[in-house]
Amino acid sequence: MLTDDADIARLLKTVRTIALVGASDRPERAAHEVMGMLLAHGYRVIPVNPQLAGQAIHGQTVVASLADIVDPIDMVDVFRRSEFVAEVVEDAIAAGAKSVWTQLGVVDHAAAARAEAAGLTVVMDRCPKIEIRRLGIKRKMD
Repeated sequence: MLTDDADIARLLKTVRTIALVGASDRPERAAHEVMGMLLAHGYRVIPVNPQLAGQAIHGQTVVASLADIVDPIDMVDVFRRSEFVAEVVEDAIAAGAKSVWTQLGVVDHAAAARAEAAGLTVVMDRCPKIEIRRLGIKRKMD
C-alpha cells in the first residue's frame, strides 16, 4: 500500500483514466466535487453508479459497473462505504485496473491485500483532490 509522498505523487502523475465508483450527480457530495476537480486537472474520469447509468455527470456518461468500461482503467477511485470495498476490488481486478484508491474513511485491509496480491497498486483512506493539492501536482494530460 502506498503511503510515501513520492510514490503517491508518481501514481497521480502517471494515471490517465480514473473510474470513479460511487459517482454522484449531487453537487453537495464529495464524489461530485472530486470528480470535477480531477477532470479540471486533465484526468479522464468515468463515473460509475448503477442508479445513474446513462446520465451525465460533469459531461461524462455514467456507466453501471466497472465491467461496462472498455478502455484500460489506470485507477479505481472508491466513493463507497468500507463494507463495499471488497466487491469493488474484485470488480477492479476483473476489469484489469492498475490501481485502487479508497477515499478518506474508507478502509478494508483485507481487500487492499487482495488487490496487491493481484498486482494492483493501493492507496487507502486518502483523497486524490487533497493529495494533488498537498503535493503540488500540476499537470494537464492530453
